[in-house]
Amino acid sequence: MASAEVRQIRRRIKSVESTIKITRAMELIATARIGKAQQRVAQAKPYTEKMNDVISNIGAATGSLKHPLLEKRDVETVGMLVVTSDRGLAGGYNSSVIRLAEHALAAHRDAGRDVRLYTVGGKALAYFRYRKFQISHQWLGVTDTPTYSDARSIANIVLDEYASGRVDAVEAYTTEYISALTQNAEMWPVLPIVPPETDEGEATPTGYEFEPSAEEILDRLLPRYLEGTMFGMLLEASASEHAARRRAMKAATENAEELTRLLTREANQARQAEITTEISEIVGGAEALSNG
Repeated sequence: MASAEVRQIRRRIKSVESTIKITRAMELIATARIGKAQQRVAQAKPYTEKMNDVISNIGAATGSLKHPLLEKRDVETVGMLVVTSDRGLAGGYNSSVIRLAEHALAAHRDAGRDVRLYTVGGKALAYFRYRKFQISHQWLGVTDTPTYSDARSIANIVLDEYASGRVDAVEAYTTEYISALTQNAEMWPVLPIVPPETDEGEATPTGYEFEPSAEEILDRLLPRYLEGTMFGMLLEASASEHAARRRAMKAATENAEELTRLLTREANQARQAEITTEISEIVGGAEALSNG
């Protein structure tokens, strides 16, 4: 009969094996979602690129772009949009973004600027709320599978804050998706909008006529441009989240498998020591009986 030590080790082995089933299932789910997220990022890029081309052409045709959303102000209040996930178990995905945003927040306050916080995802909300920061706006349930309506909702709030003068600039702290193995925490300037520059050597468009005026076109175009930028940012954050979760679950599965091997070896050694002890006791008892 196995001793208490061996039974305890075997219970730990069963517990670790149950954990392996969970982490492996989560790894497979994240792997399936990465493919869809990558596809959505690729599908959104042509729209963003075309919007960049249109704004660049308008700027080249008119000589300059003038619009309230393009004008730089003296920055007294900064809006900070922090994009994280709603769920954990994603390795350092959330902590890297939050750490970058927290350092920037401290730098703004040291420079004498006020800060208004906007959070996307439950992790950023919980982190800053726990530290008694005031959250101006929050969005939950967005980052797993973001939609264009989610991007429009965020863009509308940001535009309203900027147009009303409550903030003089808006920065987004999110994750840039580079590959399934590489995602970088980044700061994206959101407002004022920085017009994309044309590449050197490109022919400057001439002979443009605007109907209605270029200003009215910008009134309609720039909010759509901001929505597209927000949507692309959310898609990259979603792809980064799934990639980070897959890596984290893969590492957890491998560590649990290694722990299972170590515990199995420990259980075998303990059982072998028990058997050796039992044999020694039997031999000793037999010798004692024969001598008696």
